[in-house]
Amino acid sequence: MYIPSHFATTQPDALHRLLRAHPLGILVTHTPAGLDANHIPFDFDPARGALGTLSGHVARANPVWQQCADGAEVLVIFRSVDGYISPNWYPSKHETHRQVPTWNYDVLHAHGNLTVRDDALFVRGVVARLTRTHEAQEPRPWKMGDAPPVYIDAMLQCIVGIEIAITRLEGKAKLSQNRELRDREGAIDALRKRGGDALAEAMEQTLPTSLR
Repeated sequence: MYIPSHFATTQPDALHRLLRAHPLGILVTHTPAGLDANHIPFDFDPARGALGTLSGHVARANPVWQQCADGAEVLVIFRSVDGYISPNWYPSKHETHRQVPTWNYDVLHAHGNLTVRDDALFVRGVVARLTRTHEAQEPRPWKMGDAPPVYIDAMLQCIVGIEIAITRLEGKAKLSQNRELRDREGAIDALRKRGGDALAEAMEQTLPTSLR
């Protein structure tokens, strides 16, 4: 991924926050049939391995777990906020007319080595962790024990576990850091007026502390 220095996200805490807040990753693999991509929610453990480990599962019917040898190099893409930025939102545009449209976004690329884990204990653990994480805000969180054991066992047999030992993390937050301060503030204000609060908030976090 091309990352100009002013868009680079290098702080581990910031990268980990994006992973946890946006856990649906695009797993890109190279198979005998060519490049393949699968959309998978991942559990992230920063304490396992040098840079952390991603764990997830795929349908047993999905050929990806058979097409990738253990240790295969893979890429997982995680995407946070994004949106269109109009040059009309920049005060400088109305003076010089030397501005063009762009697209702002915040993304993370996790490179690593994939291992297939086709064992019931691992798969049950992944499902349990994902469930606990994403049910946490429910008034009465669902848990696997709410369903008949025979049903859960049958469902678990239909999936295969995967884990990825992360070897490199690349973060890119393209949030108008290369623009004049007044143009950044103009874009943030325009986004808020159009309901783009999430992207506006991300852009605001890149402003000097005194202006947030």
